[in-house]
Amino acid sequence: MSSSKIALVTGATRGIGFETVRQLASNGVHVLLAGRDRGKAVEASLKLQAEGLSVEAISLDVTRADSITSAAQEIAQKHGKLDILVNNAGVFRDDAERKPSEQSLDTWRETFDTNVFGVVATTQAFLPLLKLAPSARIVNVSSILGSVAANADPASPIYDFKVPAYNVSKSAVNAWTVQLAHELRDTNIKVNAVHPGSVKTDMNSHGELEVADGAKTSVRMALLDDAGPNGGFVYFEDTLPW
Repeated sequence: MSSSKIALVTGATRGIGFETVRQLASNGVHVLLAGRDRGKAVEASLKLQAEGLSVEAISLDVTRADSITSAAQEIAQKHGKLDILVNNAGVFRDDAERKPSEQSLDTWRETFDTNVFGVVATTQAFLPLLKLAPSARIVNVSSILGSVAANADPASPIYDFKVPAYNVSKSAVNAWTVQLAHELRDTNIKVNAVHPGSVKTDMNSHGELEVADGAKTSVRMALLDDAGPNGGFVYFEDTLPW
């Protein structure tokens, strides 16, 4: 079993996931950079290895049970534990030209398959390895768009931004975070949801934050000490409304 911290970041070949890998590795963590396309995961890992960082590519499609199982077995054999799981993989499939009631069921299903069921399935598969770590952390990348309170508040800056499949999927991620954190409250594992902010990525062309800032909350919660929160929804240092 490795003595250094081992982290797995899903959906990490670009954007916030890629930057989360960079920042974790810069903090001395050995990071498994996961992507659906192994070639892209290898390419991304080589870029970070060229910076002198301890990064390893792994193939992982969170929508496929066989891919998740294979990744879990590979990590168990190579590392014997997992200290950090960052559930970062996500999709945005809503049609901006359609009202909430007009979004197709395929849009809902595809969104939930990755954003919700993928998070649950990946967490279930890696929980045994997380339990073998001295002090493990699970970070679920959510969004303020998943805040039911903010969506219902006319004074909220996101009140008029209704992309239902995505928003509701992140509400479900938040609810899952609360359920799992309660289950693990007396263990060595802390579980938290994070809002990265409005970040300039391929998924969000109108973002305000640089990608480096968008990864900071995930990294902070991944490296949380034992006095840190469990079952929270955070953005930088702020606690967000559910």
